Amino acid sequence: MKKPLILLGALLAAGSAPAFAVGTMGGAVAGAAAGHMVGKGHAVAGAAIGAMAGHHHAKKVAARKAAAPR
Repeated sequence: MKKPLILLGALLAAGSAPAFAVGTMGGAVAGAAAGHMVGKGHAVAGAAIGAMAGHHHAKKVAARKAAAPR
């Protein structure tokens, strides 16, 4: 049962368009590491939440830079 699910996941990942959202990769890595430290099975949830938090932080920084006087 696991083998078809793994194959389906690999096919979906290969066929999806890459995401170029700023801040998601760093946040995902940090979230996955934190989730891994919390316990078994939490790394994926940590990566998802970390990606959202990293993107949110990058948007705030970009807005702050755009609003700053030059």
